[in-house]
Amino acid sequence: MLILELYVFVLAAFVGFVVITRVPPLLHTPLMSATNAISGISLVGSMVAAGANRGTVSTALGFIAVVCATTNVVGGFLITDRMLKMFRREPHDDASKTRKQ
Repeated sequence: MLILELYVFVLAAFVGFVVITRVPPLLHTPLMSATNAISGISLVGSMVAAGANRGTVSTALGFIAVVCATTNVVGGFLITDRMLKMFRREPHDDASKTRKQ
């Protein structure tokens, strides 16, 4: 069973590395909103690993995974919010001027 889990971990790390390196730097910020869902899945998986009670080492590594995944989700939302603020338009007074006339 340990070999299967190690295989899944190595495969996931390899696929994640390949996917991230193939994304142009210009698209990293817009993709953050989509990757927050994936980070959320990682957070749920890390909570399951932390709460599985399979030993002290497993619980400690699960806790570290929860902290890292939470930091990733929160950072992703902060970056997405900052990006969306860049595209907001300033309110115009044109509507109030047309109402007064």
